[in-house]
Amino acid sequence: MKLFVGLGNPGKKYQHTRHNLGQTIVNRLVEKYGQKYQNSILAITNSFMNESGPAVRKIVHFYKISPSNLYLVHDDLDLGVGEYRLQFDRGPAGHHGVESVIQSLGTQAFNRIRVGIGKPALPLTPENYVLQPFTPDEKMIIDQTIDKIITEIEKLGR
Repeated sequence: MKLFVGLGNPGKKYQHTRHNLGQTIVNRLVEKYGQKYQNSILAITNSFMNESGPAVRKIVHFYKISPSNLYLVHDDLDLGVGEYRLQFDRGPAGHHGVESVIQSLGTQAFNRIRVGIGKPALPLTPENYVLQPFTPDEKMIIDQTIDKIITEIEKLGR
């Protein structure tokens, strides 16, 4: 069984921000398939991004999911808007949500679906940038990217 977890922050205030892109993707899958898809469980965390680890650990332990079958879906400043990467056994690269999951699981040997949100223009800090919505042009690109990622996840879920 596979587990897909979308990271983000709780509440309407953060719902359409760059930092909630992982939750947005998993929520689209839930809208399409429900909480369970094929041989997979779809989940989002209700904790703040930087405190995601304990929630992910609880889900992993409850369903007895091997970390190698965990797919953590999250935003990534190091990738341009519309880019994404599926990677296994990577360090957090400065992403505090991923860092929290690694600390809580005691391993980084899980899958990550890194979704690019681009880098902020000065003088905007990364902390403020991730909490902003996408521009209309970026939103169009992100919607197309989400469709591509969902197609990839559908292949993984088989």
